[in-house]
Amino acid sequence: MSKLYVFGIGGTGSRVLKSLTMLLAAGVKINADEIVPIVIDPDHAAADLTRTIKLMQDYNKIYNRIDHNNYNRNAFFGTKINLEIIPSVRMPLQNTENTDFKTYIGLPLMTDENGKHNANYALATMLFSEKNLDATMEVGFKGNPNIGSVVLNQFALSDEFKHFAASVNQDDRIFIISSIFGGTGASGFPLLLKNLRAISDTQSGCENVKNATIGAVSVLPYFDVAPDNNPDEMRRSEIDSATFISKTKAALSYYEKNITEANALYYIADNISKQYKNSEGGTTQQNDAHFIELAAALAVVDFASLTGLSTQNGQPQNIVYKEFGIKQEAKEIAFGDLDSKTNSTIKKPLAAFTLFCKYLNEQILNSYKDQPWAKDHKFDDNFLRSPFFQSELGDLKKSYLEWLREMNDNVRAFAPFDLREKKGDVFSLIKGETPAKIGNFRYILTSNYALFDAYLNSKQGKIKTDSTPEQIFVELFYNAIERLVKSKFRM
Repeated sequence: MSKLYVFGIGGTGSRVLKSLTMLLAAGVKINADEIVPIVIDPDHAAADLTRTIKLMQDYNKIYNRIDHNNYNRNAFFGTKINLEIIPSVRMPLQNTENTDFKTYIGLPLMTDENGKHNANYALATMLFSEKNLDATMEVGFKGNPNIGSVVLNQFALSDEFKHFAASVNQDDRIFIISSIFGGTGASGFPLLLKNLRAISDTQSGCENVKNATIGAVSVLPYFDVAPDNNPDEMRRSEIDSATFISKTKAALSYYEKNITEANALYYIADNISKQYKNSEGGTTQQNDAHFIELAAALAVVDFASLTGLSTQNGQPQNIVYKEFGIKQEAKEIAFGDLDSKTNSTIKKPLAAFTLFCKYLNEQILNSYKDQPWAKDHKFDDNFLRSPFFQSELGDLKKSYLEWLREMNDNVRAFAPFDLREKKGDVFSLIKGETPAKIGNFRYILTSNYALFDAYLNSKQGKIKTDSTPEQIFVELFYNAIERLVKSKFRM
């Protein structure tokens, strides 16, 4: 079974992993049997990281309750997210909590036999500013890749890195997600890439890692942060969006000359941006979902499908470079603004899963007591109170709809769906498209939830009854919605 290891570095890495998880939940196909997520981020309390890990855990619980045999046509939650190789998801960085950078590098100990500062001390104070040296690292490197490049070089020594390397098989692939305009991502990507290609020959799995097909997406600036006007300069936030472009130019110049170890490199950015609250990290760093993160997740999907990539002795034989574009400029992106390849990848799965989540949100409590599809399979009060429905599927459904709304309200917006509750006109869901009328159910309105229930009832007798209730539930909805989407939207 082929695995795709996806490293998410820093806050952007976590948010792109979140979008990738949403795509997999909707049934977007990826050319890998398993996704193995690994996060590298010293910010232990980052809200974006916490949300992403919770989402993947919920996904994994649902996946494990569903059959994935050939006879099962369900595509929702169709790809395994492997949380066994790195159970915590995170690759920890040692000695970064409750300490500052000068203590981490041992600056106070850089003395000679007389207790005076030595040459190493002089070099360190020349390379790093006083503010750098006093910086704490427990919420990341706050836009300072010079600090990150020192601290992140240790992750290859962790037990988690050793478990990762030992688990890599010959046909597995690796993908790295990072931003290029901050501190953690900008420093972490080159270091991780070089550590993968120059892995120790004594490490188990070293040849498979060294010669793996590796891809990466570098996310260029796509948002701004509000300036911090704290009169105390030493307490002022080090995140300054006025430096994003200059940092990006410097990093790109370095990448051009030094990044030769990746088989495929993807670049993505946006020149329209929203200003976020200035947060250096921790529980307050919770950015709204953005279309750029969805597009970066699509780079992972695209990479998994690439052919003709090869590596010999740790050196790629040919490097592929890609960017992402939309068909036409729009401040609010809908499906009509996307390229045909992007639409063929995401339009049908997202439409189907959105209908699924909206039904669970708006209608199931009105239908489950009376409809044959629910009564015949005992989808009753007990089922609707079960951990599967309440805390696993329920939490993921809530997160998915929030993800869509956050992208809808962001700048630039991704707003392909009308997410308002319209029980009498459910299928006017896709903006810019008029749903077809269906003649097979002439006795009911063609756009309300009664049609949805009619399709569920028409499919419920064809579902294998020797499966678990959770399997029957998800498969029944997928089959009914697939037919609905085909009939109403010609997809």
